[in-house]
Amino acid sequence: MIRIVILGFGNVGQHLFKAFSNASEIEVIQVYNRSEIDIFEENPTNFTSDITNLKEADIYVIAVPDDAIKNVSETIPVNSKLVVHTSGSVMMEDLSNKNRKGVFYPLQSFSKNKAIDFSEIPICVEASDASDLILLKKIGNKISNNVSEISSEERKKLHLSAVIVNNFVNYLYQVGSDLLSEADLSFDLLKPLIKETALKIEKLTPFEAQTGPAKRNDKKTIEKQLHLLKDSPHQKLYAEMTEAILREYHKED
Repeated sequence: MIRIVILGFGNVGQHLFKAFSNASEIEVIQVYNRSEIDIFEENPTNFTSDITNLKEADIYVIAVPDDAIKNVSETIPVNSKLVVHTSGSVMMEDLSNKNRKGVFYPLQSFSKNKAIDFSEIPICVEASDASDLILLKKIGNKISNNVSEISSEERKKLHLSAVIVNNFVNYLYQVGSDLLSEADLSFDLLKPLIKETALKIEKLTPFEAQTGPAKRNDKKTIEKQLHLLKDSPHQKLYAEMTEAILREYHKED
């Protein structure tokens, strides 16, 4: 049985707790969090808000905000143990040198009360020790069908790409929602289009899936839409993204 202590019970920590708890050969023996957590009221021995009271474990998983990872790793009252973080953008070397280092990064956007199928989530692992890497891959394979060894440098680029295709795209949803609200229209009208666009990349590359006036170099439609946005804070965004698409698809025009 692989004994795990999770430090931090935000969105990532909660989802990892559920995934590990449902996996064979894995036992979450304790969760640390600075504030109390209701779900541990019936079994308080599995929870602590005092980091000095951590139990002996095979692996300590730090699932706290990026800017707190280094400090937490230095505060953990163990030595020569395997300590990993779950961040996409923090280097493995940022962890304290008093313990063996690793990364267990689930590449997904987690929301507090949104159930998720961990078996489809890519798990990116890294470790400073070969035997620890084997252990992290074993743990990853217990909860996911997609486990990859990825270095800190590679992971930084992966996380950047994830921010662009997830966070930036979601912001564009918000822009579209705002524009529809101004016309007293429902965002629900766009949902079938959003779903179809997402499904396309299952079979097409993003380059192949691109459509729209900029892809067609439809200058009349572009000018009309820019005029429609003349009093909008989103006009600059539309213009810059349109120009980027034109450069990509009409380099020789």
